[in-house]
Amino acid sequence: MPTRAFPIIIALGLVLLVAATSLFTVNEAQLAIRTEFGAILGTNYSPGLHYKWPWDQVVTFDRRILSESYTGETFLTNDNRGLIVDFYIMWRVKDPGYYFQATGGSEDIAGRRLAEIVKDGIKSVVAERTLEKIVSADRAAVTDEMFVQAKKNVAGLGVDLVDVRVQAINLPDEVSARVYESMKQNFSKIASGLRAEGQSQSVQIQASAQRQRTEILANAEKDALRIHGEGDAEATAIYAKAYSKNPEFYAFYRSLQAYDHALGKDGDLLVVTPDGEFFKYLKDSDKPRPGSAK
Repeated sequence: MPTRAFPIIIALGLVLLVAATSLFTVNEAQLAIRTEFGAILGTNYSPGLHYKWPWDQVVTFDRRILSESYTGETFLTNDNRGLIVDFYIMWRVKDPGYYFQATGGSEDIAGRRLAEIVKDGIKSVVAERTLEKIVSADRAAVTDEMFVQAKKNVAGLGVDLVDVRVQAINLPDEVSARVYESMKQNFSKIASGLRAEGQSQSVQIQASAQRQRTEILANAEKDALRIHGEGDAEATAIYAKAYSKNPEFYAFYRSLQAYDHALGKDGDLLVVTPDGEFFKYLKDSDKPRPGSAK
């Protein structure tokens, strides 16, 4: 190889070295910042190829949602009883500059800082309530309050807190028995109150039904007496009208009805005076009867 070719090779090598140290790429799942001697020079890099000075440093972060679970964390309630809480955090980098300054770009450091902030939020929410209120409260409402407090406190880390969820709330063994017994007594008291209320309503309903029954029967009896009286009055009017047209025939007809009911029955004994009015139409059978032709 000619001696004069060495400078060309060295020059090409230097050009390639400068190009390699002056170019960097950012993919779709990354965020990047460019620093110069520790000072941040650029943060908003879109996916693709970018230029920098050879002495600049480029730090990339995962822009996807990250999650971390925490189990067995103990918190004290307002009545100084312990709760064992399992929860998880979902977050992502929002501002690469703040994130780098606060955590140095380390996900482990960011996770620990976030966990402490969320724990403080859970601690404040739990400390405001008694154990009974925590157990009986709507978990979604408690979780939302934790999330709101934690979201305000993570702004300085340059991250966006996507979600905080309580997975489980457990009680220490020495507390569980007392809590369950207290809940049992409370539910028993509620059940007794509901039974008493139901019994009171039952008595009221029965009394109302009995009153309605009495009123219905009284009204029905009143209507029956009225209808019976109207029928008797109408029958009396009909009888009176018929009697006024032919009194003799009416008297004869009524006598025949009396004979039919009083005579000719086995075992009956009738004691009357032969000269009485009862046998008026049986004495003189040859005389013309009322309504017959003379």
